[in-house]
Amino acid sequence: MADCHYHKESIAKLGKLYELKPALLQAFMDFDGKVFADGALSTRVKELIAVAAAHITQCPYCIDAHTKRAKKAGASAEELAEAIFVAASLRAGGALAHSCIAIEALEEN
Repeated sequence: MADCHYHKESIAKLGKLYELKPALLQAFMDFDGKVFADGALSTRVKELIAVAAAHITQCPYCIDAHTKRAKKAGASAEELAEAIFVAASLRAGGALAHSCIAIEALEEN
């Protein structure tokens, strides 16, 4: 077994999913293409959102891909850094908000 589950080249294994379920993977790829096309939000903004979301979901493949796509769409290093800090704030905020559950548990008889 490999010492790490996340090797950059492992993303190529998605080809196996295409072999098994080509219509489903193609439908996902079509959906993804439509989601990231310019609309009410620019592709640049959507990619910055994706970078933040990828940090929250902690998907290394998404972090890599969406950071590169954001850069290609014109996002600056400063914008990417802010998006990452937004993600960090939300993730930490979630932990803080969930502390209410612990406080409630402590207060129960």
